[in-house]
Amino acid sequence: MELLISSIVVFTLATFLGVALINRVPPTLHTPLMSGANAVSGITIIGALILAGGGHGWISTVLGFLAVVMAMLNVVGGYAVTDRMLQMFKRKPEAK
Repeated sequence: MELLISSIVVFTLATFLGVALINRVPPTLHTPLMSGANAVSGITIIGALILAGGGHGWISTVLGFLAVVMAMLNVVGGYAVTDRMLQMFKRKPEAK
C-alpha cells in the first residue's frame, strides 16, 4: 500500500513538473523538443513490442498491444505537429 501511495505521489509531481516545463518552452524550441519526444516514443514502441510478444500471458499481450497502439499514435501525431510547425517557417512564394 505504501508503494502505491508513493508511486501516485511521484506520478502527480511529475505531471505538474511536466506541465510547468512545457508551458515555459518558447515556440521556437517546440519543434526540436517534439523530435526528441518522438525518439522517446520510438523507444516506448520497442518496449511495448517486447512486452506484447514476450509470451507472459494474455494480459501482457493485450496491454502490450494497447501500448504499441498508443505509442504509435503519439509518434504519428508528433511528426504531424512537427511538420505543421516547420511549414510555418517556410517562405511563401511571391505572387507575380
